[in-house]
Amino acid sequence: MAESDGAAAEPTPDASARIEYELNLYFQMKLIRAFEERVSRLHRQNKILGGVYSGAGQEAIVTGTCAPLQEGDFVAPLHRDLGVFLMRGVEPGRLMAQLMGKETGLSRGKDSFLHGGDLEHGIFGSTSMLGSSLPVAVGAALKFQIKREKHVAVAFFGEGASSRGDVHEAMNFAGVRKLAVIFVCENNRYAYSTPLEKQMAIENVADRAEAYGFRGQVVSGNDLLAVVQLSERVIDRVREGGGPELIECKTYRYRGHSEHDPALYRDKDELVEWESRDPIPRYEFYLEKRGHDIRAIREQIDERTRRIVQQAVDFAEASPWPAPQEALEDLYAPPSPPSSSNGKALG
Repeated sequence: MAESDGAAAEPTPDASARIEYELNLYFQMKLIRAFEERVSRLHRQNKILGGVYSGAGQEAIVTGTCAPLQEGDFVAPLHRDLGVFLMRGVEPGRLMAQLMGKETGLSRGKDSFLHGGDLEHGIFGSTSMLGSSLPVAVGAALKFQIKREKHVAVAFFGEGASSRGDVHEAMNFAGVRKLAVIFVCENNRYAYSTPLEKQMAIENVADRAEAYGFRGQVVSGNDLLAVVQLSERVIDRVREGGGPELIECKTYRYRGHSEHDPALYRDKDELVEWESRDPIPRYEFYLEKRGHDIRAIREQIDERTRRIVQQAVDFAEASPWPAPQEALEDLYAPPSPPSSSNGKALG
């Protein structure tokens, strides 16, 4: 047996990549939280156009679900899923400009964040009728199936939206056609002010998946490690032709339905209980147990996220307002040039 020289073994390339991956997940959660906190302050300063729907407390869901996705995949986020945009690579400055209604935003100042999307990054804009984007995600998955593309579609929805007819139709069609789509339920216990027990007579939204012919699983939406590990397995199965799946993430929103909602319908003890399960310190505890100097890492990442968010604010505030005539642009897709039978444009 060879004698050890007492030096710590160098991590293997796979282990090093996994460490980098896990630390990046922490950074992404912290960035999402910092970005949203700044948006809330800007809203109080009347610098945000439209409603603000905070996802504070739910960062582990979008981080853990989007991390295993690949280029070409399709995501339909909810109004509370600002983090999806950051996870999919949208520039923070463009996202902040969208919230401020500036010309450099995703919709060039034509709409609030609620309906903003970015198809270049595979993000479909949400709608006010929450749950109505599920049929769109199913349509994207049908396109992947027809063209034999190894992409997946992800559709986020809440437990309240699970009572809508188009949600049922989307899941039923996906189950029948065995489409590559993942339905992610962000169950934060309140559909605006309606508590969970007054919305549904069952405990888990995931229990409904069996009726559509596919698998449904429940995970703690406040446990980033659990979400990302489940998402990795599910996305791999769906991408390889295993058919649709449903992931229900049990979580809680810290703020009201929107910034103007004081959420007086909630019990204060309930909020305290859920805040004690905050996904960020919970993941910090995991990283610390893995041997990381979490205090030093936290300081570095807090400084990094502060700088990124400030740069985004500076970019958005310096960006111009859209010109009045631009209101008539981007209303229709540009017409395609006529083509001859040989595929060449007629000139």
